[in-house]
Order: sequence, then C-alpha cells, then structure tokens
Amino acid sequence: MTFRPSPAGRAGLAALAAALPLAAAAHVGADGAAHHGFASGWLHPFTGIDHLVAMLAVGVWSAVSAPRVGGMAYARGPLAFAALLLAGSLLGAAGLALPAVEPMIAASLLVLGLLVALRPSLPPAAGVALVGVFALFHGGAHGVELSGVAALAGMVLATALLHAAGLAIGHAARTRSVWFTRLAGGAATLFGAGLFFT
Repeated sequence: MTFRPSPAGRAGLAALAAALPLAAAAHVGADGAAHHGFASGWLHPFTGIDHLVAMLAVGVWSAVSAPRVGGMAYARGPLAFAALLLAGSLLGAAGLALPAVEPMIAASLLVLGLLVALRPSLPPAAGVALVGVFALFHGGAHGVELSGVAALAGMVLATALLHAAGLAIGHAARTRSVWFTRLAGGAATLFGAGLFFT
C-alpha cells in the first residue's frame, strides 16, 4: 500500500519544512548565539536532531495510539510533554541541573521510537507519565542554554509546532501505512541507541 499523506498530514509536513531552514541561523557567532529572546527559543528545538525527533515521535505516537482521532486522548501526550518541558527548562534556567540528562535524552529516543514502531496499548496515565519524565530531561537540557521568558515561550511554541506536525503525520499514517510508523519508529530507536555510544 502506498503511503499518501492526508491534507492534515501534508499541512504538518509543510509547516515543519518551512521552519527547518531557520535552524541554519540558530548558532551565530563565536559563542553559538546569545540564547536570549523569542527567536532563539523558537529555533532551539530545531537545532538538535535528538530534540526534534523526540518531539515529532511524541506527536506520531499520540496519533497512532489514541482510540480515536481528536479529543483529549489525542492531545494528552503532547500537552504533558510541553508542560514538563517547560518545567524542566525552568529548573535548568534556575541552575538546578538534573542528573544524567544526556543518557535520559538518548533513552527517550529509544523508548519513543519503540512506542511508535510497536504501538503498544498503555494505560493513559502510564503514557503521560512516561512522556512527561522524558520531557523534564529535554527541558533541563534546553533550560541551561536559554535565558528569559521570551526564549522559553519561543521554545514551547516551537515544541507545539513539532507535536502538531507529528500528530498530522501520525494521523495520516494510522490507517494508511503500518510499515511507515514501524520504519520511522525503528529509525528513532536506533538513533537513540547510537547516542549511548557517542
């Protein structure tokens, strides 16, 4: 069966494609940009492939695992991720470093990739808790690199865009191509596993 994105899927992919070229401007100058202001925060999730893949994976998994499209079941994972990403960022910005941030980010890609690939049936609370824990560590990594309310607001909005793109992709794939999500999830899992050795 050929994978043909729905109009929602095409819109999500177009939004993501339009935002990605901005990443080239994210690290300017000797210190890699002054991570202040809305634009720096907005660009930040697009500049690290680990963060970008995790945020897309949350959206895809939420779409393919929800019992129906729409409603809170559809949005639960992305909302939890965005909220705890912000909480982790605030902790990082306050100088409260979380332990083992990089291994937890690698683990998040490995686990989220498996969730996308295998589509297991998890209790809603367990899924939200799992996504939330990973988001806290992604936020901790961002928080030490960003400064100010505007930068954090930009980061959260960019995260929402990536989740929306993932939801659109997942919605397009959930009834059209099981193999698409299996391959995409497998690639994210391998990427996460590879981060443990870099």
